[in-house]
Amino acid sequence: MTETPVLSPVEVLELFPLGTRVDEKGQLWLGGCPASSLAQEFGTPLYVFDETTLRDRCRAYRRALTEHYPGQSQVAYASKAYLNLALAQLFAQEGLNLDVVSAGELYVARQADFPPERIHFHGNNKLPDELAAALDEAVGRIVVDNFHELNLLERLAAERGVRVPVWLRLSPGVDAHTHSYRKTGLLDSKFGFPLETGDPDERGAGSAQRALAHAVASPHLELVGLHAHIGSQIFDVEPFVLAVTRLVEFAATMKADHNFELRELSPGGGWGVAHHETAPPASVDRYVRAVCQAVIEGCRRHGLALPTLVVEPGRSIVGPAAVALYRVGARKEISGVRTYVSVDGGMADNIRPALYGARYARYTALVVGKADQPGEETVTIAGKFCESGDILIRDVTLPRLAAGDLLAVPGVGAYCLSMASNYNLVPRPAVVLVREGQANLIQRRETLHDLMARDLPLPP
Repeated sequence: MTETPVLSPVEVLELFPLGTRVDEKGQLWLGGCPASSLAQEFGTPLYVFDETTLRDRCRAYRRALTEHYPGQSQVAYASKAYLNLALAQLFAQEGLNLDVVSAGELYVARQADFPPERIHFHGNNKLPDELAAALDEAVGRIVVDNFHELNLLERLAAERGVRVPVWLRLSPGVDAHTHSYRKTGLLDSKFGFPLETGDPDERGAGSAQRALAHAVASPHLELVGLHAHIGSQIFDVEPFVLAVTRLVEFAATMKADHNFELRELSPGGGWGVAHHETAPPASVDRYVRAVCQAVIEGCRRHGLALPTLVVEPGRSIVGPAAVALYRVGARKEISGVRTYVSVDGGMADNIRPALYGARYARYTALVVGKADQPGEETVTIAGKFCESGDILIRDVTLPRLAAGDLLAVPGVGAYCLSMASNYNLVPRPAVVLVREGQANLIQRRETLHDLMARDLPLPP
């Protein structure tokens, strides 16, 4: 039988934000703040974002693009991973652009005074009011996903007497090796105009060409670029290279057929981050270098000028920057089967394990105050919500847990809070930003009063 690997504190901390440390008493420190003090002051569950890690991840992308791409380039943060007022302000300071997919994300961005010309509006079914808001805010780019949206946007632009800069989102037919829920670049996808050629009446083939011809001919749309997104949590560069190759080939064909000039190109985002100790290395530099080389080689092959290259990381910026702190409660031991240890959070603040089997560190969650101790038992960390599937981590090896202990789970910055719910009418957690020993509340904990803010009484 293979022995359960036991990692040292140094190996464990590789999945935590920069500067995380364990002191001689087994206490965990995040951004210069003791985790136990953060939990005491702000309560649990608590999401702790490390500012240094956030800024470092932003700069890693910008640095890699500068090093590997001789043309103009931009980094656009994908807001769907998680956005609030403070983070929007931070990304603005770091010189990033911002991808939004709803009127809500656009509203938060503008409340943060994020420059509208640096905002891209994505989505597969933008509502008329959302497109109108995007036009009225004069966002930098609207990414058109389908013919319904193409016609709707054209009408709204005509009513305002403006010409709107747009990208077309294409579906390049690339199978990214990830969970089926995270694949977005296949022919069988709700996103984008398919690139497949052939009979326009079968399988949507030829729709990308027809959409481009429509956009190029429109007096109210300015087609400046092409966009694709093939999925997320991808650790292999080859699917990205293939997607870029197909986009550039398409641009070259459209230049010949419709005099289209590719000025901007975005192969999207989706580069993976490690959530557990067996995940493959995920160097930002390796990903960016591969994408840049694919664009450069494709443009050289087809005689195209280098477009402005836009990459759209979300998870790989915020994911590694946050730690969730949970308080341990009930314990259930089933002899010869499993030991369940429940915490005060779960699927309402982190739906990812239940939704698509996301796996967190099997051997590397830490017990605050015991972080220097070896594992004594293998347990399954369960949430407090009324679902059997409310499991955060299966079979994690930890020091023996008791009620009141504090558990730290790394890698939770992306898609946990953005998909959080009030299931069982439980208020959503607070969020703090830490740096150099300072902790600032950037999203307060919901209250019971908040839960009823939209409710109205039964009519008489």
